[in-house]
Amino acid sequence: MEMKAQSIKAALDDAGLKWSDVDGLYDAQDGEGGGGLGLAAYLGFKPSVIDTTQVGGSSYEFQTAHAWRDITAGKCKVAVLSYGSTAASNRVAIGTGGRAAPIPTWASNMEGSYGGTLISNYAMVKNRHLHMYGSTMEQFAQISVTTRKHAMRNPEAVKAMTDLQFVGINEITVADVLDSRIIADPLHLLECCMVSDGGGALVIVSADVARDTKKKPVWIIGSGEATKYRENGGDITVSAGAQSGPIAFAEADVKPSEIDIAMIYDSFTITVATCLEDLGFAPKGQFGDLVKDGQLNFDNPYKLTLNTDGGGLSSNHPGMRGLFLLLESVRQLRGESTSQVDGAKLAVAHGNGGLLGGTHTGGTVILAKD
Repeated sequence: MEMKAQSIKAALDDAGLKWSDVDGLYDAQDGEGGGGLGLAAYLGFKPSVIDTTQVGGSSYEFQTAHAWRDITAGKCKVAVLSYGSTAASNRVAIGTGGRAAPIPTWASNMEGSYGGTLISNYAMVKNRHLHMYGSTMEQFAQISVTTRKHAMRNPEAVKAMTDLQFVGINEITVADVLDSRIIADPLHLLECCMVSDGGGALVIVSADVARDTKKKPVWIIGSGEATKYRENGGDITVSAGAQSGPIAFAEADVKPSEIDIAMIYDSFTITVATCLEDLGFAPKGQFGDLVKDGQLNFDNPYKLTLNTDGGGLSSNHPGMRGLFLLLESVRQLRGESTSQVDGAKLAVAHGNGGLLGGTHTGGTVILAKD
């Protein structure tokens, strides 16, 4: 809760707004006590809107869409989203812990008894992608190489890696990734997100409030929400982004080819690969052509740039990373990123919540420079 409070204060200060201006509270129930209700009491807010949507790591993309709708409908004018987590300090086994519930439920009774973990689910999707499309281990590794390059330019990412005692806090190569130990076949250590502490906050305001904020605003121009789960005959290499992406791009009236910044949820390299394809940045099964030769680096000669804060692979991943995708998108469009892309005008923040290949959500938000 302290992380959330500090982050909200920093975000309000950044916007030149006061605590008393907040009338919309959006919370993914990550703090102690009562979700939005508990947070309102903790902070002394009396919001006219409380939204406690919790759909995993994409909760903040969903909440951004909800805040946008609520503000447009006149329900509130200054909305706050926040997140705080001590996953690393509490030694939470986010990816490798067992998933079996103490009491069988409709969701776990067919899977929990077999001992599957979160990471084994993602490994299964990567195996399927390798089998179906002929993608290669080197192509997946390139995603890790790109995000680490960006992380090394971000002092907060370097500090996180230092605090977590990473072995080798430096840029990495494809060979480094493939030489790192297997965690769940075929996922290597350097293809897996870190587990860190962390927090953040985002302020979303009405157009009339935005005219007087301390910094120029970044505009929300499109959003999409979707859910996907296992089905007989379903394709586990297709994510919910295949549904949420087209909705967001249609509402924004832009094409994937026009996007400058792609902030894609990177719990694992397979998450990035499938989402890049499903959002329309590459044909299905062909993400490898997009990531080769460092084409997604911030200083590349091509159009698209990936996860310029270092991503969950090398910057931070406290458990639900969707908020940080939005924050870095805003930094890029303001010209404030540590891996700044010249002339960036359009960004997509895409969150994936739940289990890729199983029950999960996709939240897509398109942002534009003022």
